[in-house]
Amino acid sequence: MNAPQQTEVVVLTAQEAGARIDRVLAARIPSLSRSRLKALILDGAVAIAGRTIRDPGQRVKSGEAVTVTLPEAVPAKPTAEAIPLNIVYEDDAIIVIDKPKGLVVHPAAGHATGTLVNALIAHCGASLSGIGGVKRPGIVHRLDKDTTGLMVVAKTDAAHRALSAQFAHKAEGPLERGYLALVWGAPARPKGTIDAPLDRHPHARDRRAVREGGRQAVTHWHVLERYAGNDGKPAASLIECRLDTGRTHQIRVHLAHIGHPIMGDSTYGAGYKTKARLLPPQARVALEALGSQALHAYLLVIAHPLTGQTLEFRSELPEDFSRLQHELAHSGPVPL
Repeated sequence: MNAPQQTEVVVLTAQEAGARIDRVLAARIPSLSRSRLKALILDGAVAIAGRTIRDPGQRVKSGEAVTVTLPEAVPAKPTAEAIPLNIVYEDDAIIVIDKPKGLVVHPAAGHATGTLVNALIAHCGASLSGIGGVKRPGIVHRLDKDTTGLMVVAKTDAAHRALSAQFAHKAEGPLERGYLALVWGAPARPKGTIDAPLDRHPHARDRRAVREGGRQAVTHWHVLERYAGNDGKPAASLIECRLDTGRTHQIRVHLAHIGHPIMGDSTYGAGYKTKARLLPPQARVALEALGSQALHAYLLVIAHPLTGQTLEFRSELPEDFSRLQHELAHSGPVPL
């Protein structure tokens, strides 16, 4: 028999009026972290005066009664699953993998199993130490489900701490993350930097948007090639991106923000689908076959978390990405 759901009821005070609901609840219910409370709010488990809310930033009023419904607890440790991995490098401290399209990094709502973490637990087995009190790999950066390429994962507590510090303070070490993207159109300049803060989209919980007051996000971009469309004008470009920060969907949002969304990105480039008519027939077929954003993490440079040695890894383009690039180039390059 399932255990009954538990509820917490908080009556807000005058001193709390105008504050964010997630911050108020984190202070009033110390057994729940703010991140956990955010997740509960987004999942519809928090109500004010009987009305469900889904915005962690909602401002509260004095005297309001807030009800938090706690779902039945589930095991925190993901299970091991024998999922094939393309391992680029591995030692006792870290493992570098070349992630394929469609592989979710971490278990979450809608993806409780079949993730990279499940695969790594099965692969690493007893070699994992108790990261965060649970034997599991330490994820220090992520790639979106349909973004391919290189990721480094910690196998020990010490490696996890060192890698996390490295990713948080890029300027202090050799860390480099390079991505290749095929985008719609062609930027007027050959290179540039996008410094635009990112936050959750105000109307879509699974999206991000450039928003004042969001977390700092910096993307450096450089046009490598431009490709002509049926009219002879630039229809698409191959762009390299380097990151100073690693926010959720950062490259996808930033490139869309400057008017050049990634080809195949149904979330941030849906309005550009009609531009496919500008492409030569074989390029249109290749884009349709790709079926996802043309974004690949091709370069990863890190300092080994224990030895300090600089390690550089490169990944070839996936076949479907490469085919699309080939068909675009076949239509004729446009001078930079």
